[in-house]
Amino acid sequence: MNYQCTGPLAKMPCTHKLPVEYALKLGDNEIPLNALLGRRLTLNYLGSINCHECGRRSNKSFAQGYCYPCFKRLPQCDTCMVRPETCHYAAGSCRDEAWAERVCMNDHIVYLANSSSLKVGITRATQVPVRWMDQGASAALPMFRVSTRRLSGLIEVLFKEHVSDRTNWQAMLKGEPEVRDLRVEAERLKSLCRAELTELQSQYPISQITELVDAPYYDLSYPVDEYPLKVKAFNFDKAPEVTGVLKGVKGQYLIFDTGVLNVRKFTGYQVGLEIGEDV
Repeated sequence: MNYQCTGPLAKMPCTHKLPVEYALKLGDNEIPLNALLGRRLTLNYLGSINCHECGRRSNKSFAQGYCYPCFKRLPQCDTCMVRPETCHYAAGSCRDEAWAERVCMNDHIVYLANSSSLKVGITRATQVPVRWMDQGASAALPMFRVSTRRLSGLIEVLFKEHVSDRTNWQAMLKGEPEVRDLRVEAERLKSLCRAELTELQSQYPISQITELVDAPYYDLSYPVDEYPLKVKAFNFDKAPEVTGVLKGVKGQYLIFDTGVLNVRKFTGYQVGLEIGEDV
């Protein structure tokens, strides 16, 4: 097969425009995707996986792109990254304190988003609005700005009693969610959690937890010509070839007329790309 390029898959870079602009990243190659809607693409898994961190050959990918030794060693693979309220930096057991000081001990945003439905989440302040584009959110609203990742997790836990913290990826890929007024929803949630929020704020200096009253409202749209009626996910571990007409890109998914591919899930997989003619 005559590949236009080959290399290890990585998370798709995206740019905040209307619609969001995406590129397919294969090693040092970045292929703009918006212009490829309506073209037949073929991606072939070439049989090897390389760790996103150390580059070593791996039989399996852990935590979206790492070999097992890196998965067990790196701070970004620790369970506290998924559950930040369990941060153990203060206990002296952090996997890499210097890394935590760069990443976790910096401003984070607690936000409300509308992806498959209403959800609460957290992200580093530097990841706004990339985080929402990565998850395919149609709208997002920052609610709090806090000084550490752990604090963002503690606030998220309060809101999770009333709203999900997960995106239903199948529903997200079937179309746009029901329109919700996120400012109204944010006030409702803050009202429900006001006593717990006040108690948490009393435990920290006022500068560490800032309620965002007039935060910008983000409306997002995606390059999608046609959403699937049924969502069939491709899996390189079961079938090495993915081929079809590109119908759209949303979140970290390629939407074909034959199924969808979660690009981020297969980070580190060596892949060859062939671009066909317009269909």
